[in-house]
Amino acid sequence: MTRGHGPTVRRRRLAGELRRLRENAQLTIDEVGEKLECSASKISRIETGHVGVTPRDARDLLELYGVHGEDQEALVQLAREARKRGWWHAYNEVFTGAFVGLEADASSLRAFQALLVPGLLQTERYAHAVIRAMRPGADDSEIERRVAARMARQRLLRDPHPPEYWAVVDEAVLHRVVGGPSVMAEQLSHLADACRLPHVTVQVVPFGAGAHPGMEGPFLILGFPERADQDVVYVDSTSSGLYLEMESDVRRYSLMFDHLRAAALKPDDSVEVIVGAARRFDSENATVSDAE
Repeated sequence: MTRGHGPTVRRRRLAGELRRLRENAQLTIDEVGEKLECSASKISRIETGHVGVTPRDARDLLELYGVHGEDQEALVQLAREARKRGWWHAYNEVFTGAFVGLEADASSLRAFQALLVPGLLQTERYAHAVIRAMRPGADDSEIERRVAARMARQRLLRDPHPPEYWAVVDEAVLHRVVGGPSVMAEQLSHLADACRLPHVTVQVVPFGAGAHPGMEGPFLILGFPERADQDVVYVDSTSSGLYLEMESDVRRYSLMFDHLRAAALKPDDSVEVIVGAARRFDSENATVSDAE
């Protein structure tokens, strides 16, 4: 699928267009709900993209807003396409928000991580150790399901038309022992290999850089190929995620990312540091194995 043409982005695009048309019609959300005999909260959820809109509801809204003919039909078709299911619906108990759908349609991804290897670059064993640590009360089946979902996400970077992926990680990521020396050696070797892909860039912010903008926490900036689809900043947490779409917020995080890239080692130097860390863990693993 071409970048930016998935159901999540289409729903987001339709939501923004319906909001714009309502405002042009000089109608409030309450007035629309009253005229269509539905709740104002439903209209609000449609306009924020939290729920999909049926083709029939889209047509009713457009009639109310005075949109007819080809313009109406184009938006009703957009509503139909926005209701299609993406591959991630097979993991709907894992992916509860719009994040994966937006990620799947992005043409560029700019990520910062201070503690962990970014999810799209994790090995299966590393991901298992991370998810197990973050969900100590989960049973084995839930952990395995979440690991499988994360591995499925990674197909994005092997897509025939992959997004441009640029990750900046703190040097702490290369030292934090997740899953033991064997897991870390494998993970860092995998990370170094990923850097050789033409659409993947990884940089390391060294300890010597001191304080930097990423100390506030991890974030991801998602860019889309269509001008109608504005960039989104996703700020992650263990239980939920925050989406920032205001131009001022996106600009602020973009500036933060630029500062992080400037503070980080150059990409080639970063690969050398990652390879060196992988060798160190490989040696530690060999020492442990000899001792056993």
